Amino acid sequence: MEIAGAGRLKVRITPLDVGKRVSIRRFVDPSGGDGTFTDTVGVLTSWYEGVLVITRRDGRSVRVPEGELAAGKVVPAAPARRRGLPAADFVELTRAGARAWPPVESEALGEWRLRAAYREAPGGPRSGPSSGFTRRANSALALGDPGVPLDRALTRVREWYGERGLPAYVQAATGAAGTQEVLCADLEERGWRREVSADVRIAGLAPVGDLDADVARVALARSFDELGPGWLRRYQRSAEPGPHVLKVLAGGPSVWFAAVPGTDADGRDVPAAIGRCVVDGRWAGFMAVEVDPTHRRQGLATAVMTALARRALEEGASAAWLQVEADNAGAGALYEGMGFTTHHSYHHYHAPEGPSDA
Repeated sequence: MEIAGAGRLKVRITPLDVGKRVSIRRFVDPSGGDGTFTDTVGVLTSWYEGVLVITRRDGRSVRVPEGELAAGKVVPAAPARRRGLPAADFVELTRAGARAWPPVESEALGEWRLRAAYREAPGGPRSGPSSGFTRRANSALALGDPGVPLDRALTRVREWYGERGLPAYVQAATGAAGTQEVLCADLEERGWRREVSADVRIAGLAPVGDLDADVARVALARSFDELGPGWLRRYQRSAEPGPHVLKVLAGGPSVWFAAVPGTDADGRDVPAAIGRCVVDGRWAGFMAVEVDPTHRRQGLATAVMTALARRALEEGASAAWLQVEADNAGAGALYEGMGFTTHHSYHHYHAPEGPSDA
């Protein structure tokens, strides 16, 4: 924190710094108690009528009255890159993630992308929208300029998803250079509710492929069908996978599936562990890594990741990414042990109830 003169704290930010990443210290004096200092780091997304709004890496906004501001300074947009990690641009990573989890239908709104996945009747027209499967393929990817004022863009988002019987979501990110803290604050101000947050983590691919794991147990295939019907039984994101689920899972530039053979309680062939990897240029994205609860802590997730990483290396990839929900501490610890570190976080904001404004 900034110190001036003989130990005095100093405020070195002004309203002209809106949009920059800052570190501030505030003095909170609760009624009837001693005051305390608290620190906040994030993007200064607003400074209006005596109140600062700072949006943190986790997407939450903190309101700080000017009278509580004890010190503040602008800080670098992102921490220094750790040795061994790939150089990663937020936009590049986000686009790779979108290609790895493609929707069934999409439409441009300026530089934004409206995305939807549907249930479809076999051999016939769409029978209805998907629900509960994936927000990533059922949300507006707010990357760039929508080409119209924000309120008009959000109205169009609500209309587009309403026409398809889907809840309206906007996906936006925080925590790295070029992310969308200002947009997140604007969404919250308009009543959009943040429902799910996830961390995008990156690592060098070769160290993942070099992990000491029993990859001989892992079967790899271009299609989950080649691994048997049990792959979808192990996949927990959709209880009754329909054609829309299959299309999303199969989509992407170069898709690989992994499985460790096993059986379920009924004696059916259901893998003890599964995974999916999408190779896209230098990037290998890992997803759908799931392990039977009765087989956890046996190194199966590591074996699946290692086998997929080695295949991606053979295709020329050099960098790895994955997404893990922010509250999934177990998965977070696993991936951290493999060398993955958080690059940025993304959040899904759900539209407020009631009619949209024109």
